[in-house]
Amino acid sequence: MAEDLVLDTAIRDWVLIPLSVVMVLIGILRYFVSKLMLSSQLPDPKIVKEGQIIVRARNLRAAANFIPPKSFRSRRVYFSNEENGLLFVPKGQAQNPQAQMFSDPNMAMDMMKKNLSMIIPQTLTFAWVNFFFSGFVAAKIPFPLTQRFRSMLQNGIDLSTVDVSYVSSRSWYFLNLFGLRGLFSLILGEENATDDTQRMMQMSGFGFDPSKNLGAEKDGLDIVQHEWALPKFEHRAEAVLKKLIK
Repeated sequence: MAEDLVLDTAIRDWVLIPLSVVMVLIGILRYFVSKLMLSSQLPDPKIVKEGQIIVRARNLRAAANFIPPKSFRSRRVYFSNEENGLLFVPKGQAQNPQAQMFSDPNMAMDMMKKNLSMIIPQTLTFAWVNFFFSGFVAAKIPFPLTQRFRSMLQNGIDLSTVDVSYVSSRSWYFLNLFGLRGLFSLILGEENATDDTQRMMQMSGFGFDPSKNLGAEKDGLDIVQHEWALPKFEHRAEAVLKKLIK
């Protein structure tokens, strides 16, 4: 049977609160350091143009039923024509995003700076936590958990008799590391550089292929079934008025 522990208030004052405050301060500091390390460069006009084309095509799909059939067909041909359509990308012109990154030294350098700004603070912080706070039971979760959460919440504590709801100091570090995204979004804004989970996902790939986005949008526009909504507006207005009168 799991044992109930009485946590000392000194652990709260000298382990739990300092660890949480340090993690928040390190995240904010890393955000500003990342902004200083990034090189100021103008966006690629081609990428901006392709993004605007995709936005226009999506707006056309969303509002397709509010324009006449002839106007919709002419706009769809303008976007998806296989000779000179804006969404058509020939097979030979498709770019490999990895090759594009390696050909641009500034882009590769920016990615290396982002990775260093993530790895170095995490390594130093984990070493600090492991040296000073290893072995502490820092907090308790106010609801019961199954045994599957023991390895995640009690990292560094090898006691099977302790209830699963107790959290070790090392596990509290990892919970703060991956759980402060919402707080950083409130403090630094939605587009902040402290989202470690997103960075780890970006480390597996070097970007996106614009030709795939254009091709997907072209396929979506081709399968749109146009149905002009104007002739039915009178019937809809009549049905709404009848409901209001009743």
